[in-house]
Amino acid sequence: MNIPQRDKQLGITIVGALFVAVLIKFFCFDFMIAEGDSMVPTIPSGQVLFINRLAYGFRFPWAKGYTLRWTYPRAGDIIVFLSPQGTIAVKRCVQLLDEQYIIVHGENSEVSYDSRNYGPISAEYVLGRVEGIK
Repeated sequence: MNIPQRDKQLGITIVGALFVAVLIKFFCFDFMIAEGDSMVPTIPSGQVLFINRLAYGFRFPWAKGYTLRWTYPRAGDIIVFLSPQGTIAVKRCVQLLDEQYIIVHGENSEVSYDSRNYGPISAEYVLGRVEGIK
């Protein structure tokens, strides 16, 4: 079967675009849907969050820490991180302790499970910063 050159080029372009999109999703930017009420009123459940995975450094998705780090979360940043329970959580950074650990709180203290319950989290567990809420 002889595939015309034009169709072959189109196929290569589509595969290349998908490859770049996957790289961007896993290494640079991501979207997530907020679940739960711990960040109400700032982030109601069901809101779409735009996550900047490069906000604090570069990390491979399978790595337990950053390969390159250029900064740390600051008080006031809304961050996405791996909680001590192994789930992905969204909370506000309220304090940075010696550039290794951070204190995180949810906006709705009545229902939020955060550093008030499990203590500081390692800055290595931060996956990115919330840049937009839609």
